[in-house]
Amino acid sequence: MSASHIPADIPVIGLILAGGMGSRMGGVDKGLVELDGKAMVAHVIKRLGPQCGRLMINANRNTDTYAGYGVPVIGDRLEGYAGPLAGLDAGLHALVEEDAWVVTCPCDSPFVPVDLVSRLRTAAEHANADIAMVRAGGFNQPVFLLARTKVAASLADFLASGDRKIDRWVFKQAHVVVDFDDCVEAFANINTPEELASHQKT
Repeated sequence: MSASHIPADIPVIGLILAGGMGSRMGGVDKGLVELDGKAMVAHVIKRLGPQCGRLMINANRNTDTYAGYGVPVIGDRLEGYAGPLAGLDAGLHALVEEDAWVVTCPCDSPFVPVDLVSRLRTAAEHANADIAMVRAGGFNQPVFLLARTKVAASLADFLASGDRKIDRWVFKQAHVVVDFDDCVEAFANINTPEELASHQKT
């Protein structure tokens, strides 16, 4: 299909996913863990912010601390730390009155590519897709995706069914998978104290 079906002026809102429990990091809030002297969420804001019209953070604790970064903070609509899809659900429903793209990035992925949005959006528009998802190193990276707000109701229904697997929902939508094999390391996330130590430069 032609990309002309998708208006070129649809804004892109970045959604940083910081709503998890951080269980593999000892239960700490990973977005606020410091890497090279700055909270990991600050690294993500620096790299993702210039790619988007504006940012939001999905967080279920330490919301005042996150709000201190000058970014609106929204909590899950579902209880019980339901995972990254619950974060996307919160973001999409916060923007449901707008026709917009929402791009997601976990708070513990401080090396996110600076061309993430442009590559996902170009692919989505070319395929006339509602969702573009990253694939890198032979694996889907479903926590890095671009989604139209029009899929909000579909996601809410999927979560209501009890399913939490992101790519299972994505594959039910009009989607495109975008290869980032040239920068696999950019999608590294820091889940454990050992991984944090291995990435510290200072």
